[in-house]
Amino acid sequence: MQKYIDDFLEYLEIEKNRSPKTLENYRRYLMHFIAFAKINSPAEITPELVRTYRLHLHRMEGTNGGRLKANTQMYYLIALRSFLKFLQKRDIQTLAPEKIELGKVRERELDFLEQAEMERLLGAPDGNDITALRDRAMLETLFSTGLRVSELCSLNRKNINLATGEFAVLGKGGKLRVVFLSERAKETLKAYDDAREDIDDALFVRHDIKQNARADLRLTPRSIQRMIKKYAVKAGVVKKVTPHQLRHFFATDLLQGGADIRSVQAMLGHASITTTQIYTHYTDSKLKEIHKKFHDTKREDKR
Repeated sequence: MQKYIDDFLEYLEIEKNRSPKTLENYRRYLMHFIAFAKINSPAEITPELVRTYRLHLHRMEGTNGGRLKANTQMYYLIALRSFLKFLQKRDIQTLAPEKIELGKVRERELDFLEQAEMERLLGAPDGNDITALRDRAMLETLFSTGLRVSELCSLNRKNINLATGEFAVLGKGGKLRVVFLSERAKETLKAYDDAREDIDDALFVRHDIKQNARADLRLTPRSIQRMIKKYAVKAGVVKKVTPHQLRHFFATDLLQGGADIRSVQAMLGHASITTTQIYTHYTDSKLKEIHKKFHDTKREDKR
């Protein structure tokens, strides 16, 4: 079974251009299935085995001590079904992939920031020292572009064109897209770049260590997550705030401003518009609140 899994992962890497993180997750999901199933060949995968595996996933303990979340259980099953599709294409006897039905998962409830909360967060890094300049530039860039935190970390100084206010970014699946900088983002990036004395290629770097030939100054996703959490507390935002929250706000801000969903999909780099549609559900709920607050208020006052 190990060879089949290795072949499948190579197929995903070469022919499907999947990211290293995706390959890592698929390997983990499939190795978990093999450890549970204790089988030696794909022919031993049966509907009954899959049924007991689903029951096992449903009862499995998650990292927080509770039951494994329904959407996480789905990831394990999606990986297994993809693996079966791969085997089927190569005429290897196994269970038909369509035998694994994927149940509906409740839509994610996104905890969005309000406009005032967002403004407080963007203004939280005060002062003119190099760290404050960097952090203001990072927050404004995230909000202006809707970048994933991993995409932000991979940016280099030479990639950013402050004159045009746009640049290309390599997203998930090796897909290239163009993102745009607001005037505030351009101003904060220029202020930060002008203040830097290092020659590191990375757009955002650490300033708490001395630069040397071996030092890796590029910021990591984890360090940016910690930074945003710190500024959220400082700004008095009680909601959980992550880099992805800024991406959520970017999308809803565009939709509430009148942008069409296809354009938002392109700017976010979503492969499927279904992923983008979760934001329309939020904007629809906001419209309902506005309708309730402002519509026909004169008639209600006369009652």
